[in-house]
Amino acid sequence: MGHFSISDLEQLSGVKAHTIRIWEQRYGILRPVRTATNIRTYCDDDLRRLLNVATLCGRGYRISQVARLSEQELADAVISCYNDTNDCCQQVHALLAAMLAMDEQQLTYLLNRAIRQRGFEEAILHIAYPFLQRIGVMWQAGTVNPAQEHLVTNLLRQKLLAATDALPPVQPAQARRWVLFLLEGEMHEMALLFMNYALRARGHHVLYLGQNLPIQELKPVCEAYEPYALCTVMTAVPERDQVQHFVNQMADLCPDTTLFLYGPLVQTDTLQVPVNAVRMHVMTDFLALADGLVHQARTEALAS
Repeated sequence: MGHFSISDLEQLSGVKAHTIRIWEQRYGILRPVRTATNIRTYCDDDLRRLLNVATLCGRGYRISQVARLSEQELADAVISCYNDTNDCCQQVHALLAAMLAMDEQQLTYLLNRAIRQRGFEEAILHIAYPFLQRIGVMWQAGTVNPAQEHLVTNLLRQKLLAATDALPPVQPAQARRWVLFLLEGEMHEMALLFMNYALRARGHHVLYLGQNLPIQELKPVCEAYEPYALCTVMTAVPERDQVQHFVNQMADLCPDTTLFLYGPLVQTDTLQVPVNAVRMHVMTDFLALADGLVHQARTEALAS
C-alpha cells in the first residue's frame, strides 16, 4: 500500500491541495489516516478515488454529484468518459488507477484503445509517455511498488516490440544505419525501444543492441557496421560525476560517427558535448531529426 502526503496527491492528480482538503472535509471524498505526529497520510485507494473524482470533475460533473456516487457508480462513470480521444490527461488518470489496482486487463484495454484511436506513435507520445513520467514521480516519492512499475513497463515493452516486429524490413544498404544501445548497467529501455520503432517506421536501418552494452564494444561495432549514427539514453547510469567521462569516451571510440545523446543525465548545463555528438532534449526533437533525414534523402535522390 502506498503512503501519500497531500502534496503527493496534488502532484499526481493535478488537483490543488486546498481543493483536496475542501473535498475531504466537505464531501468525505478521501479517508486519510493520521500519523503519531498528526500528519495526514493517504493510501492507494485514496489516490485511485481522487484520480477518478478529478476525471469526472474535469468533464463537467459537480463535486456534490460525484460525492454521492458509490464506488461502482464512480468507476462506471469514469469508464464512460474515455470515448474522447483528445482527453489525454483523463486517459493517463485511468491508467494510473488501473496500475494501482494491479488490473492488467484494464491497463491492456486502455492502451489498446488509445493505440486504435490515435495510432501507435501518437498513443506512445501523448498517453504512454506522460503515464511513465507520472510513474517516475511516484517512484521518487516512494509511492509505487516494484510490482506495479514492472507490470506497466513490461506491458509497454510488449507493445513496442510487437509494433516494431510488424514493420516491413529495411535493407541496410538502402538506408541510413543506426546503432542503438544502453551503457553497461543501464536497464531503462523504454525510450530506446520507442526510438528503435520510430527510426524503422521511417525507413532507417537499426542495429538494436539493447541494454547493458560494455562501452569498449562500440569500436568493433562501428568498424563492422559503419553506422551513420550511434544513439544512447542515459537515465540512471553512470553516476552523475562520471557522465562527462563516458560521453567523451563514446565520442572518442567512434570519432567519425555522430553520437546522439538522450535522457535526464545528459540534460545538465555543465555537460560539454563533443564535436561529433548531439544532445536531444525531448523526444519530439529526435522524431523531427528522423523525419528530416528522410526528407533529405529523398531530396538527394531526386537531385541525382
